[in-house]
Amino acid sequence: MIGVAPPAYDPAAPTTATTLPVGATATVRAYVAELFQRHRRAFCVLIAVNTVAVIASMAGPYLLGGLVERVSDGARELHLGLTIGLFVVALAVQSVFVREVRLRGAVLGERMLADLREDFLVRSVGLPPGVLERAGTGDLLSRITTDIDRLANAMREAVPQLSIGVVWVVLLIGGLTVTAPPLAASVLLALPVLVVACRWYFRRAPAGYRSEAAGYASVAAALAESVDAGHTIEAHRLGERRIALSDRRVKEWTAWERYTLWLRSVLFPAINATHVTILGSVLMIGGTFVLKGWIDVGQLTTGALIAQMLVDPVNLILRWYDEVQVAQVSLARLVGVRDIEPDAGDAALAPAGREVHADEVRFGYLQGVDVLREVSLEVAPGTRLALVGPSGAGKSTLGRLLAGIYAPRDGRITLGGAELSRMTAERVRSHVALVNQEHHVFVGSLRDNLLLARTDAADAELWAALGAVDADGWARALEEGLDTEVGSGGLALTPAQAQQIALARLVLADPHTLVLDEATSLLDPRAARHLERSLARVLDGRTVVAIAHRLHTAHDADVIAVVENGRISELGSHDALVAADGAYAALWRSWHG
Repeated sequence: MIGVAPPAYDPAAPTTATTLPVGATATVRAYVAELFQRHRRAFCVLIAVNTVAVIASMAGPYLLGGLVERVSDGARELHLGLTIGLFVVALAVQSVFVREVRLRGAVLGERMLADLREDFLVRSVGLPPGVLERAGTGDLLSRITTDIDRLANAMREAVPQLSIGVVWVVLLIGGLTVTAPPLAASVLLALPVLVVACRWYFRRAPAGYRSEAAGYASVAAALAESVDAGHTIEAHRLGERRIALSDRRVKEWTAWERYTLWLRSVLFPAINATHVTILGSVLMIGGTFVLKGWIDVGQLTTGALIAQMLVDPVNLILRWYDEVQVAQVSLARLVGVRDIEPDAGDAALAPAGREVHADEVRFGYLQGVDVLREVSLEVAPGTRLALVGPSGAGKSTLGRLLAGIYAPRDGRITLGGAELSRMTAERVRSHVALVNQEHHVFVGSLRDNLLLARTDAADAELWAALGAVDADGWARALEEGLDTEVGSGGLALTPAQAQQIALARLVLADPHTLVLDEATSLLDPRAARHLERSLARVLDGRTVVAIAHRLHTAHDADVIAVVENGRISELGSHDALVAADGAYAALWRSWHG
């Protein structure tokens, strides 16, 4: 739950519970250092080009200061032609290098943003399967959309512009020190105002922006869940409750939006006061120094112009530093996946057989709450095992444990004597696969969708896989065959065709053990029967663990395991369990009326 900022605007961020963590400060700093290390050459070139542009921009104040000095000394020859010529040359140099600064800064920002996107994607798909399985759609979606969008502006402009602003300020203060050393100290009079305002703001801003981002994620989660479960919400008349939840989440999010806006409304007037203080102190102190004869009027003119020029880089730094505060939260959310330990499986660990064994397994999604308790089970190679039981008994969870999606909290699950939790995800997927109701067609060609299962497969093998699931008929009828674009923006496939593509991937991957979670339950009866015939050919000769939400799936299984309250209460064939007149027999009778 996202806490709403109280009327006193307490800056403390609320405690949020997200599946994917937010990166620690050390993680974010390490990633930023790594990013700069990758692009250090481009960054150094940007700084060098910007240095030339700033030095050229200071030619105007120096030339004007010299001109004022000559006038005050009563010089008859002002050399206006030379002065104007030098000014035009400096202006031309500044214009060329400012263009280079903008161009190189934009290119650098785009390259860093591309690296960030790729790093997040690569790291995300490399996470343990159970982490992504449990990740909330709203949180994950907001990270790859909203957080990337927020970072895009920061990467394209904020980081390069901050670098430019810092170099600009350092060079201007250096130029002021060289021109009129006494005036350089007067600039420091504005420093306390700026430091106090910035410390006040930046002590509160990160927590505020973090809570704002978390609030938006909760809004996205509520809306995504409502859309995904629209039929269920309508069937159970939960519309008003979901609307109330969405309204509450939106209200909490907008409260944090107002809070961060209030922070900026305090900071910006303080920044304006700083600018006035800088220019005023230079003019008043410099005027006094001129009257005392400690500096000349030309130095004062140059110093005042340089002090005025400080307004732009200071504004630039504070403006983009504020943007970076927002981006830092998004960056922390994106690099947070680095704080999740990847599969530390042993790449050399390989099964010595195909038998699946669960030994005294305990598992729960929440700490201290077990969904499965002391489950032991053996599945011989080639066996068709059906997991049945009432809703919420834990059969789907057990299926995912046997597929290596989750690791047990206690106990062991082995495949051919090798512990699944100690094997790499790639190794597990080469032996065991989970097939459920969910299917996805990726944007791209039909060939690309199939090659996801085995990248080195030839076209002949792709057609053979489609033929094995009765999909080659409609696939060969496509004008461009395997090159046909499918997915969003391409050919719209029916749910049955999409599931056939998923099964064809399964044929290409060729795992010897399958865990089925009612792969055809979301299809219409005719399509489901057709796909079940295709599925039967895929299952031939493989070990099958079928999570049976409908008992007719279990009828033909070799072994049936009845899961109740997180335990296996019965184990045996259909006929034996019906004859035993226990829990399975009661389920069978209720299923048949």
